[in-house]
Amino acid sequence: MRGLSSHATRRAAAACFAAALYVGTALPAAADAGFQRWIAGFEETAVKSGVSRQVYRAAFAGISDPDPEVLEKARFQPEFQDKIWDYMDNRVHEESIAEGQAYRAKLKPVLDRIERRFGVDRDVLLAIWSMESNYGRILTRTDVVRSVPRSLATLAYLDKKRAKFARSQLIAALKIVQDGDVSVQGLTGSWAGAMGHTQFIPTSYRLYRADMDGNGHADIWTSVPDALATAANLLAKNGWQTGRTWGYEVVLPSEKVAALAGSKKTVGQWAKLGVRRVGGRDFSSPGENANLVLPAGPNGPAFLMTKNFYVLKAYNNADKYALAVGHLSDRIGGAGEFAQDWPRGYKRLNMEERYEVQQRLTHHGLYDGKIDGKIGEGSKIAIMSYQKRAGVDADGNASKALLDLLRRN
Repeated sequence: MRGLSSHATRRAAAACFAAALYVGTALPAAADAGFQRWIAGFEETAVKSGVSRQVYRAAFAGISDPDPEVLEKARFQPEFQDKIWDYMDNRVHEESIAEGQAYRAKLKPVLDRIERRFGVDRDVLLAIWSMESNYGRILTRTDVVRSVPRSLATLAYLDKKRAKFARSQLIAALKIVQDGDVSVQGLTGSWAGAMGHTQFIPTSYRLYRADMDGNGHADIWTSVPDALATAANLLAKNGWQTGRTWGYEVVLPSEKVAALAGSKKTVGQWAKLGVRRVGGRDFSSPGENANLVLPAGPNGPAFLMTKNFYVLKAYNNADKYALAVGHLSDRIGGAGEFAQDWPRGYKRLNMEERYEVQQRLTHHGLYDGKIDGKIGEGSKIAIMSYQKRAGVDADGNASKALLDLLRRN
């Protein structure tokens, strides 16, 4: 571990000052006494794990209650609940592609250096940045960004399923402050403690942090080069294969071959069974192992997923996530949409039309969320309410038929 710089020393001094305030300040009258007992009791565990009392107390200065929104957000994780086409449509669209392409040009010198150092494709890193923080945009949203110590302590105190995870992440987060990489005030993240532009949980940050801007700190909160390099380091150390794809969209010759979904063979062996890459192109690495994956069943797109797809899952262990990163990276690099569409059962909307749906639902008094074109749980509830009011099937889908109906009423 490198020594503390003068900048880190100033941070440590600030932490000590905040700790003094913590010790000498009475708790608010409405404080959750059980939560405060948990915080006080966990201090010894943190200290035995190498966290100083000063840092611990500074981190919890002024925190008296658990964060109620943390548990609410923990109950809904789109990677495991959204239909595959809803998940993809909300993440791979005209805006995320165009912005990624703009950053591809703007950050070329940095991306060149990251590729040389880690061997990870720039478009994959841009796609991760988009997926994790909307190119850093969520870091400015007070409804999303919150105190990492409070979030993790809330999970440790109230969420039995995530308590062990939260305790280990809390200790790692406090060590990040102690290492001098971020101040207590700057230790912000998501409801689960994922931090910065590329949303690293504390233990992963400490394993893979990379200083790319050369200031002596891996600052994923304010330095885009550091954040992208840290993501690249994670992928590289988990086996990323330089110059190879995450997978291929393919055409299957028969239902018999489709029934082999989940099987692993070399790309060349799949080709001998009649599996062809869409567009008639050749496979770039015939000797590479690949799994046949049908994310939406036999009526949707089919893929041969190679090792890099599973390396992407080291970032987020969900097939939907890895597929969205892979597809968005290809689109940023200039590739087109999948040849086979998802079996939605309706005609989808572009982003401009999705904005319009949300605006019209707001006008009808059914939607009070963010006008962002992303059809999440709030939008679907509003759509179903409108559909019921209109006397049509309440499927919750943001379809052409829905927009036509909204335009007529």
